[in-house]
Amino acid sequence: MSNDAASPVSQSEAAARLPAGAGSVDLRLWVRLLACAKMGEKLLRRRFEDDFQTTLPRFDVLAALYAAPGGLRMSELSKALLVSNGNVTVVVRQLQERGDVMSNVNPTDRRSAIITLTPDGRKRFLELAEAHYSWVGELLDGVPEEQKVLLVSSLGDLRTTMSGNQR
Repeated sequence: MSNDAASPVSQSEAAARLPAGAGSVDLRLWVRLLACAKMGEKLLRRRFEDDFQTTLPRFDVLAALYAAPGGLRMSELSKALLVSNGNVTVVVRQLQERGDVMSNVNPTDRRSAIITLTPDGRKRFLELAEAHYSWVGELLDGVPEEQKVLLVSSLGDLRTTMSGNQR
């Protein structure tokens, strides 16, 4: 054998070179969750752009505001969407320019504003929500109903566990 050829590596040496947790069920589950989420998000982003000339973040803001008929402060909106205040501010401005949301001074704290849906924004959200529901249905078509129910339950348990494990 020439000096240029790599020397054979024993199985124990190869295993020692693997990163911690390689191949573990925890990491495989994490990677699969991310892959599924990314696939779904990619489809939704493309469909919102192609069919409605809007974005997934705009839809998310409209959805959060629809769920809070009295409106939300920007900080509450950021927290609900798990994004920074700066990101929400940009999206809210875009939605204001479209006439989908409005900003009013908070009567209990004049330094902050309450963001609410306009009647047009409410109609727009309902239109987008119907399409969103249809697209998610397309993504999950072929998954048996009992498996969906089991996944919802299991992922709910996972979310509860994960929220308790945060530092």
